Amino acid sequence: MAETHAFQSDIARLLELLSHSLYQNREIALRELVSNASDALDKRRHLGLTDEAVRAEGDLSVDIACDADAKTLTVGDNGIGMSREDLIENLGTIAKSGTLAFAEQAAKAGASSEGGKGADPVSLIGQFGVGFYSAFMLADTVEVVTRKAGTDAALRWTSEGTGEFTIEEAERDRPGTDVILRLKDDEEAGKFADEQFVRGVVRKYSTFIPYPVFVNGDTAGDQRPIWVEPKSQVTDEQYNEFYKHLSGYPMDPLWHLHLSFDSPLQVSSILYCPVSNMETMGFGKYEQGLSLCAKRVLVQDDCRKLLPEYLRFVSGLVDSDDLPLNVSREALQDSAVFGKIQKVLVKKTLDFLDDLSKEDADKYGRFYAQFGGILREGVNDFANKDRVAKLLRFDTSHGDEKTSLAEYVDRLKPEQEQIFYASGPSRDAVLAGPHASAITAAGCEVLVLTDPVDEFVLNGLGEFDGKPLVPADSEDADLPGGGDDADAPTTPANFSSLVGVFGDALGEKVTEVRASLRLKAGGPPAALVNPKGTPSSQMQRVMNAYDPSAPLAPRIMELNAGHPLIDRLSQIAGNEQNADFLKLTARELYRTAALADGLPVDPTEAAADAASLLEEVAKSKSSIVT
Repeated sequence: MAETHAFQSDIARLLELLSHSLYQNREIALRELVSNASDALDKRRHLGLTDEAVRAEGDLSVDIACDADAKTLTVGDNGIGMSREDLIENLGTIAKSGTLAFAEQAAKAGASSEGGKGADPVSLIGQFGVGFYSAFMLADTVEVVTRKAGTDAALRWTSEGTGEFTIEEAERDRPGTDVILRLKDDEEAGKFADEQFVRGVVRKYSTFIPYPVFVNGDTAGDQRPIWVEPKSQVTDEQYNEFYKHLSGYPMDPLWHLHLSFDSPLQVSSILYCPVSNMETMGFGKYEQGLSLCAKRVLVQDDCRKLLPEYLRFVSGLVDSDDLPLNVSREALQDSAVFGKIQKVLVKKTLDFLDDLSKEDADKYGRFYAQFGGILREGVNDFANKDRVAKLLRFDTSHGDEKTSLAEYVDRLKPEQEQIFYASGPSRDAVLAGPHASAITAAGCEVLVLTDPVDEFVLNGLGEFDGKPLVPADSEDADLPGGGDDADAPTTPANFSSLVGVFGDALGEKVTEVRASLRLKAGGPPAALVNPKGTPSSQMQRVMNAYDPSAPLAPRIMELNAGHPLIDRLSQIAGNEQNADFLKLTARELYRTAALADGLPVDPTEAAADAASLLEEVAKSKSSIVT
């Protein structure tokens, strides 16, 4: 005869339950029921070690049955099963967790055993005891047919979720539990009677529980949780197959990183890097995140809080046995845990890349060619900027191969205290420019930046290994020996007069006109240098692109005293009648130097001055035919 009971509430847990948003989608209900079945199997396996009466004779498994005609979904197991008292205590009290109680008893038993440690000897998923009730998201009526291991009596628990449940005698040929959902009459709930749909949900959330899961008699997947296994026991083929399972990509990954650590939580993880950067192929920004699991059960398949933006190309899985989950298992109670786990993952990943760059330069080169543009964003990560800096690679005047900043420092010229870099549209243009050529002429190396972002990266980095990173076109650039007055070029007569005329002609465009210590014979007649604290030419180009009307910052005009043109202009500067011509020449040399740095010039002014200058030159030519 059926007994009718009213639900009881554990008030403290109920309030905790109500303070959270329980479930985001109906698939979670199936996940919870499979997790509960896994708990029951764990209990039987554990108790069977010491009690032969409850020991399972065959293999332990979760068996799911879908019946589209009857519109039912059954999640069964051959686990520990439940008695009448268990049904009333665990299913009749909302938020009363039998799993939690069992774990507490196991911990007490462990504490009283040798060693006195209260460690939980079994991996149990449920803690809050509300997962079972997610079944009412799918079903109008839920039946539980169960037989406790070691007994012959079976019982049926039935409820429509309206405040009451019944318990009556039933029949079951083996210990364990069947949870039978009579599905709601709506399209979404009806999907759970479809075998292929259910198989997909199981593969998504519950592939890695430690027991086989069958759907209508066929296995729902045989992927092993290789992240919890010792690295020495996992082959490259298994790593690659697992990557394909997680990502859906048919190609092997470029590299993988298998991690285990126990602080701040006990965590196991496998991280992967794809072979190609999908962002450069028009697929948009990486948004996949990592798969976050709790005791092998998927909690979130796109957790983006575990890695920073500059590692967004990394995919993989992170699993922990002691994540502080809320009642829905879908969010962490303590969001600070994300930051703690991220800190370890980032450190391990960057250290791995550093080792890879030293041990397999070819593979690291392939990695950097694809993902260096994303990785360099990490210079904004204050805690890890030094680690990121070691991983950056740049073109250089030293050779055709990209170089690291550490390699540059190893090649520093004696007395060189700075790392020099120059920007431009191409390698040839940069090295032919006045600033880079001045540095190489002094026997120093210069980093060649053809990607505008690289200058922002180096500017944000500031220094490396105690050496300031200095733009080649900056007044701050201190070439070895270049600041010694004894090395200053001999200026021609009337040079000071030429400087004065040039200063008057250029006005607010320059802060100073002076003899150059960096330009040598064979170099250009003039160059523009950015005063200390002024943005580099590349920075000014970018700012001008955003606001073409903004004036360029005043610069220093350096004249090459060893150039024949400057020598001749100095000679004629002593004659005041040449002042207008010299002013035209000053403006033309300024524009030529600005164009060499990639900076914009006023085309109207340039055309007018060019015409006047040519007219002056033409006047000096004789019309007599000889």
